Amino acid sequence: MADKVATREAYGKALAEFGADKDIVVLDADLSKSTMTNEFKKVYPERFVNMGIAEANMMDVAAGISTCGKTVFASSFAIFAAGRAWEQIRNTICYPSLNVKVGATHAGISVGEDGASHQCVEDLAIMRVLPNMRVISPCDAVSARWAVKAAIDNPGPFYLRFGRLAVGKVHGDDADFELGKGIRLRDGDDVTIMATGLMVHEALLAHEILKRKGIAARVVDMHTIKPLDEGMVEACARETGAIVTCEEHSVMGGFGGAVAEAVCRRFPVPMRMVGIMDRFGKSGKPQRLMEMYGLTASDVAGAAAELAAAKGGR
Repeated sequence: MADKVATREAYGKALAEFGADKDIVVLDADLSKSTMTNEFKKVYPERFVNMGIAEANMMDVAAGISTCGKTVFASSFAIFAAGRAWEQIRNTICYPSLNVKVGATHAGISVGEDGASHQCVEDLAIMRVLPNMRVISPCDAVSARWAVKAAIDNPGPFYLRFGRLAVGKVHGDDADFELGKGIRLRDGDDVTIMATGLMVHEALLAHEILKRKGIAARVVDMHTIKPLDEGMVEACARETGAIVTCEEHSVMGGFGGAVAEAVCRRFPVPMRMVGIMDRFGKSGKPQRLMEMYGLTASDVAGAAAELAAAKGGR
């Protein structure tokens, strides 16, 4: 596996790469060394503004700047960007559908030792519910770079979810990404595993565990949570008859909820959701927390095996 890179690091590098576009402006809430927006600042200091520890104000300023024809990235930790500034995102960015991209880093429990106060496991739910908002949760550095480019190329609000933890490479540099379209990574007809963010890595490991047990699991990277690829969801439901969703987020209202809504509308099949079960996080090492909260490849494989058996699989 190639060297591991945190998606927040890829975010910062992508901003610096695409920042040659003079219409791009980056704001940060006094966390640029952590969100990695300092990469943009080093190259384009005249278009970078440290807004201080004032996330709500940052979103309002971002909205105002965007009305001048600019593409604005507003960054902070997910718990502050999605939580503290939710009202401003709703009323000043999404309601008028302005060209602001919320770059949220340090999402999920893999933040680790920072603990429950900083481990945002609700953001996908509260962002995807907002009209006009698009939501992307990349799994590696390649998809993180694409997410930034997609946000630049498509006018209007975006929520981009990045992680602190370094992760391995899933996609090749020539991967064919498309907004709102999932990517099939592994084939299989017994059960589908749909994953987003760093859980794509666990899904791929689960595929190998299941393969050794004689269970053929399809694996799909659903990098775009909104708009969701409902066509992919329906096809997988019809062709495999069972779906497991995986997310480093609460199972309530997040990615799994979005897939369940699509399954109910288009082709109902048995489902399991691997995610955080209505709990706050804890302080600890990321891998230990992944184990504690049931987010490992073994947990994913167990859920998939149960579904495959229940529908008469191997």
